[in-house]
Amino acid sequence: MKPERRNLFILFFTLIVIMLGLGIIIPILPFYIDRFGAGGKEMGFLMSSFAITQFLFAPFWGQLSERVGRKPILMIGILGNGIAMLMFGLSTELWMLYASRALAGVLSAATLPTAMAYVGDTTSAEDRGGGMGLMGAAMGIGMVLGPGLGGWLGADSLSLPFFLAAGLSFLALLFVLGFLPESLSPEVRLENAGKGKRPSQFRLLRDAIFSPIGILLGLAFLLSFGLTNFEAVFGLWALDRFGFGTREVGIILTVIGLSAAVVQGGLTGPATKRWGEPLVIKASFLGAAAGFVLLLLTNSLITVILASSVFVIFKSAVAPGHCLTYLETFDYRPRCGYGFG
Repeated sequence: MKPERRNLFILFFTLIVIMLGLGIIIPILPFYIDRFGAGGKEMGFLMSSFAITQFLFAPFWGQLSERVGRKPILMIGILGNGIAMLMFGLSTELWMLYASRALAGVLSAATLPTAMAYVGDTTSAEDRGGGMGLMGAAMGIGMVLGPGLGGWLGADSLSLPFFLAAGLSFLALLFVLGFLPESLSPEVRLENAGKGKRPSQFRLLRDAIFSPIGILLGLAFLLSFGLTNFEAVFGLWALDRFGFGTREVGIILTVIGLSAAVVQGGLTGPATKRWGEPLVIKASFLGAAAGFVLLLLTNSLITVILASSVFVIFKSAVAPGHCLTYLETFDYRPRCGYGFG
């Protein structure tokens, strides 16, 4: 196997593992919280602890990787993800859950931007799009397979999925340690270290909000806000209303994940070309809102799957348009799919 293809395969496997771990958590977390006697409020705080720390630390890891190299930062992210998963599976108190998720946000935030930067370092301009697409496919595969696997394993032991995710992370770490070369030469790292301080992520975000695409970022925020609320309370809602267990929740999330993948991969492009971005965006918001309303009227596993799929399908149709507009306006290619997608 050629070195370039081997490196992409290692990164492909690594991102599948990271996103698989994130996907595994989604159907298990509500039942884990319930076991500790907690509810929706604690569930929201738990998800926020991961998201906030990831948002704060991702730029730090990205800039640090330019000075010390991609490989060590990538290894820190993979190791941190494995340790956090292991800690979560071994937790016996609620505060331990918060600590493990916050640690996961701090350290695993080093993985995704560094992997994307590695692809940018090691591919030509002609091949870069294909490499980035492969990384996106890896993340999609992990998020689709994770909920089903987590729900199936969690039916026997709520801790088992986290131990599996930790083991896969340590396996990916061995692959990176043994077979992935550094993509930045010592000269490039020394040159990057001598450069002045770059604008902070918060300044870039502020400038973007007050730019012509600020309204699109606001719409993306509202849509992501709705999706996050759905993920946070769905398991608890399904348990309280229908008595669903981890397997049922895992099945639902896997089906809607596949639906989202099909829409993003095969339908969004043709729909945009035929009707234009403005109409697709408007229809997507209306469809996503209708999906939430339908969810309140469900009375069985099948109807829950159908209503959830309606919301996620329309949500998936609008997200690529936001990301594309963001890219074309600011040329922030590494950021696509990592905060505004």
